[in-house]
Amino acid sequence: MDIVNRKRRSKMMAGIRSSNTKPEIAVRKFLHANGFRFRLHRKDLPGKPDIVLPKLNTIIFVNGCFWHRHNCKKGKHLPKSNVDFWKDKLEKNKIRDRKNATALRDSGWQVLTIWECQTGDDSIMARMVNNKLC
Repeated sequence: MDIVNRKRRSKMMAGIRSSNTKPEIAVRKFLHANGFRFRLHRKDLPGKPDIVLPKLNTIIFVNGCFWHRHNCKKGKHLPKSNVDFWKDKLEKNKIRDRKNATALRDSGWQVLTIWECQTGDDSIMARMVNNKLC
């Protein structure tokens, strides 16, 4: 049983953004400061990637640990209410992510996923980006 009513829960869920999130903005600032130029949220590509680096033929997804089931503390957390719904929803998110990444790779794109928990440390982002882009 949920601890808030349906109307309140609906308002709370509507406030969760899918683009221009804090982790995404952190990655964009890091990339821009390091000389990378990019496009955002291209609707013509599978999964509407967060960041597209056309010159490098690279896609970057900035995924929330909870929503995309990262193997970290936040990603392993599961709500205590409506467990079956959440398990199903979050598993479908993972399946959709894999499908989109495969479609992009098959189209010749390099796909990089940066997790929310990795965006707080520039050294981690630098290591990931340098390994994949340079």
